[in-house]
Amino acid sequence: MRIESAALSDCGKIRDSNEDSFIADSENAVFIVADGMGGHAAGETAGRMAALTAAEILLNPNPRLCPEEQLLEAVKQANARVYETQYSNPACRGMGSTLTALIFRGGNYHLAHVGDSRAYMLRDGKLEQLSRDHSHVWQLYKSGEITKEEISRHPRKNLITRCIGMSPEIEADFARGPALENDIYLLCSDGLTDILTDGDIQRILTDSGRRPEKACELLVYAANAGGGPDNITAVVVSLLPVQVISGQKNPP
Repeated sequence: MRIESAALSDCGKIRDSNEDSFIADSENAVFIVADGMGGHAAGETAGRMAALTAAEILLNPNPRLCPEEQLLEAVKQANARVYETQYSNPACRGMGSTLTALIFRGGNYHLAHVGDSRAYMLRDGKLEQLSRDHSHVWQLYKSGEITKEEISRHPRKNLITRCIGMSPEIEADFARGPALENDIYLLCSDGLTDILTDGDIQRILTDSGRRPEKACELLVYAANAGGGPDNITAVVVSLLPVQVISGQKNPP
């Protein structure tokens, strides 16, 4: 199996700055989306700092740690750096970030996330949300008080219950499972999912023909066409069959 990926981030139609950050490294199988908050410069700083700090850990992993422990370390270090920065720099006071990180190790995907930036998997034509939003409205959805489609229209949809950098300790959610040939994975900020339904995302990923760059373009275009009220970021990862040339398989 070989990994192909693409990423695209856009300010959207309303915002004049982009507080989203991403990492898409197919060679090392490390993918990250971080959505900063705190307003303009502080939000941009938080998102960039969270993504880059987590990437430093995951691109140079401690071999003594298992994948989940590597992700936990990445989350902890990202949280510590954003937390320390906001309390040492008055201009950054109150900043924070979501963090969703996906790595592939030993034939499995491994996911960690904090906040409401989502991770999806398309397998055999069926879309599955791998992450669970850390937000007030997600709790309402899980309790049956609202439908999933109503999440993006709820007046308190931006109230998240966990984020990177707001306290010295952080709790992340983790998921893992087999990574299979022809899977497609999507990491995205809420600027995408506030506009596009799961059905929209499934259709676009399917129609993209397992081409990550085209999928990113279509997803961002559709979110902007729906109004683009927030920054929009999409990282798409496709697990493809190993190419065979002259009877020889290319190295993975």
